[in-house]
Amino acid sequence: MARITVLGEALVDLVGEPGGRRFRAEPGGGPANVAVGLGRLGEPVTLVTGLGDDAFGRLVEARLAASGVVADVWRAPFTPLAVVSVDGAGVPSYDFAFAWEPPALRPPPDTAVLHTGSLAAALAADRVEAAMAAAPTATYDPNVRPPLLGARDAERARVERQVALSAVVKASDEDVAWLYPGEDALAVARRWRGLGPALVVVTRGPRGCVAVTGAGATACPAPPVEVADTVGAGDAFMAGLLSGLRAAGLLDPARRADLARADEAALAAPLSRATRAAALTCARPGADPPTAAELAAPAP
Repeated sequence: MARITVLGEALVDLVGEPGGRRFRAEPGGGPANVAVGLGRLGEPVTLVTGLGDDAFGRLVEARLAASGVVADVWRAPFTPLAVVSVDGAGVPSYDFAFAWEPPALRPPPDTAVLHTGSLAAALAADRVEAAMAAAPTATYDPNVRPPLLGARDAERARVERQVALSAVVKASDEDVAWLYPGEDALAVARRWRGLGPALVVVTRGPRGCVAVTGAGATACPAPPVEVADTVGAGDAFMAGLLSGLRAAGLLDPARRADLARADEAALAAPLSRATRAAALTCARPGADPPTAAELAAPAP
């Protein structure tokens, strides 16, 4: 069966515990979290990434294997790290020790959908964009991480290039606010869609999400949840969205026009799947996306 290939960073989150003197090591990285989410939902998925030949790298590879993800790894000097601080509302902030120097990027030949974004798409933009352009269908989450980015104007231009190469784009309202200070997120989504994507989705935290196609804007509320933290919620949303769109046949390149004019009825199931995946992830600590069985279970 043709697979979804995720191209991007895997790393280890060092998550601060109360008091700030101890940290727990959790595998993470936006693209890796999306791959894990897809694997747990039963999608055939490969993660193309770089890891060090070290204890942290082995921790990441074990998590990928346990989640059904095929790891296509090149050896980096060290496994990237993110020091994660979580505020009283469960919202994380990040400091990074990061290296991303990929060789020529060659997704598996049975790749039907290439998903990318985050730091990988910023730090190796030329190679990532070449892979996006060659993919049957490309999907993208900018997942903005300002501490490792350049000047805002240059990053905005890069993101817009990558948006234009994509069939599906997902961004958070925080991403949009950093890229376009003071602008309305829905207006930005509509403008991005004019660059080429069939579907642009903006996530809005506890307010759910809004999706833009040629049929207009479709809002989907978030399920109520008691939040442990929001680490990995956007990545779980992306995995749920891709899984839902694939189940509906809307990631097939031959159905790009159907996706471009998808209305509220066509998007209801994929958006509901995505928001529920994000909510379940928020209900427990860390980037721990749900399995297909958890997603299918009745809400408590």
